[in-house]
Amino acid sequence: MGSPLESLIARGTKLWLDSIDPELVRRERALGATGATSNPIIVADLIRGGRFDHDLEALMRRNPDDSVVAWLMTDQLVREAQEVFLPVWEQTTGNDGYVSFELDPLLEDHVLAPPHDRRVERYLELGQQWSEGHKNRLIKVPATAAGIDALEELAAAGVPLNVTLIFSSRQYQAARDAVWRGARRCQHPELFKSVYSIFVSRLDVYTEQHVPQLSPASQGSVGIVNAKRIWRENQAFWSEKPVSLDQEIVFASTGTKKPMDDAWKYLEAFAGSDIETNPPATNVKYQASGRTASRNIDHLPPDDILNEIDREVDMEKLEQVLMEEGLKKFADPQKGLLTLIAAKRAALVGA
Repeated sequence: MGSPLESLIARGTKLWLDSIDPELVRRERALGATGATSNPIIVADLIRGGRFDHDLEALMRRNPDDSVVAWLMTDQLVREAQEVFLPVWEQTTGNDGYVSFELDPLLEDHVLAPPHDRRVERYLELGQQWSEGHKNRLIKVPATAAGIDALEELAAAGVPLNVTLIFSSRQYQAARDAVWRGARRCQHPELFKSVYSIFVSRLDVYTEQHVPQLSPASQGSVGIVNAKRIWRENQAFWSEKPVSLDQEIVFASTGTKKPMDDAWKYLEAFAGSDIETNPPATNVKYQASGRTASRNIDHLPPDDILNEIDREVDMEKLEQVLMEEGLKKFADPQKGLLTLIAAKRAALVGA
């Protein structure tokens, strides 16, 4: 019998690592992971540890701008992960083996962000810039108003996409429709790839705080129900489209937030299809659990629970609150990364 993670993969789930730590990437690849994702928090944690001080110093001596250094370091780390997963991309003819590269989160900062039209332009410019020359890099674009407005042209330009910060079906549909419009104008539709990152655990944190009247059976199930419904929408939509590659859901934010929840609560709930980007700690705990995954992606709770969730949870309000929180969590880590780079510059190369 295989390991718990092997059983998850055997059920049809693609396991992507929520990290680009080179050591973790190699370890998780050996366990069956076929992709990875990055963000400023991950990059900052890697830089803070000191393992990349030599690379940072070299970049800093050539570049006086801390923002440039941050992006070049991110690019280097993502490239290294891409090399590990490139054989998967080649074996699957572009259907798997990707590493996600997040575009500048400060484009959505409530103080620093430029006007809407300029944000759309910058998403187009940066998306093409950081995608060029990379076979197995997904460009991460948030499902904000400006991000969604940039998706059609990015898809038309053949940029592989990971649409992130999705909390609701409304966001998913708007993003998916924009991507499909662009994909129809793509020069090489056979290589077109898009994924849609649905955040899960944050919805259950929201309902704990804002919908306390949910019954115990429904409380803690909203994130799973929402993501599975969107997965069904996605399956139905793309099954009717003439695309060569799978256009998939990424089940993101799969680390549990409540101590009493099993670490694999969300991991096992989505077993059987598409992609999970699990935190490294979640994979470690699941691997040590001795469990065997079963296909659960098709299973929804009983109708009485679904009806209660539909009745009590205002999805429009949920999306609004979580997007406000999400955009802060989106931009603040990039500011933190820039602050860290400045401190590293002072320590490594001085004034």
